[in-house]
Amino acid sequence: MRVLVQRVSEAAVTVDGRISGEIGAGALLLVGVEEADGPDDIVWLVRKISQLRIFNDADGVMNRSLLDCGGDALAVSQFTLHASVKKGNRPSYSRAARGEISRPLFERFVDELSAALGRPVPTGVFGADMRISLINDGPVTIWLDSRDPE
Repeated sequence: MRVLVQRVSEAAVTVDGRISGEIGAGALLLVGVEEADGPDDIVWLVRKISQLRIFNDADGVMNRSLLDCGGDALAVSQFTLHASVKKGNRPSYSRAARGEISRPLFERFVDELSAALGRPVPTGVFGADMRISLINDGPVTIWLDSRDPE
């Protein structure tokens, strides 16, 4: 699984003109699932995201996590994170898992992250055409890939 983490002052996802999920200060999570992903990938990512120290402490040093500061998380399914542009100029999405595989894994990721944070994690609408608005704070943007955990 791949997750692009963006520290935000606020973020929202809209589908058909209706807000399906929104947060204040916290992290916008764009989540991509590939065919080989499973429960171990979710466990690693949930632990990493909930404990990732990307929020400022009293001295202005990024030393606090979502757990430490009580920040929110907004998760949006994003199959294009597995795009390959090695051949030509049109991206290939062959590594991205099909919906019947990726939807349950995305939903489990959201459930486990909600449990780890102790509060609901709002989402977009799986497979929908979504509009995301955000105020990137910093900006701070971190790339996580469970296939490359080092």
